[in-house]
Amino acid sequence: MSERRKESTVVSFNLYSSVALIAIYFKTSYTKSTICLMFYLTLPIIFLKFWYLEAPKGLIGFFASLNNSFLQLLSLPLLVRTYFKPWKNEYRKGLVVFSVAMGIFIKTFVIMADLILVFLLLFLEIIFFISFLLWPAGTIFLLFS
Repeated sequence: MSERRKESTVVSFNLYSSVALIAIYFKTSYTKSTICLMFYLTLPIIFLKFWYLEAPKGLIGFFASLNNSFLQLLSLPLLVRTYFKPWKNEYRKGLVVFSVAMGIFIKTFVIMADLILVFLLLFLEIIFFISFLLWPAGTIFLLFS
């Protein structure tokens, strides 16, 4: 069998695989047009499975990666870990207490700014996620109202 014929067979089997497997299970033979029609009738179920199961799972994974990268970019974990250390590792005699106090003072404002940015990002992610889930219902509402 030619390479092109193999590829088209694989693609068509993948396209109709769920319906074709049902036909094999019930030991019935359907024509290609019947399988195509059955596939089109299952499209709403396939869409709902994608939109409400697979896509939110991918979005949550993406948002988790984005949040992790954002925290590393802002150095928030490092600032919290080194909160009571001098700002620029200044350990000269007589300046240690001042350096630690200055480090705490500066890091407090930097951590507060970082937390505001992180909470803003989380708020935007939540708004996007809810909008994503409500998009199909909103589309149907706009079409039929």
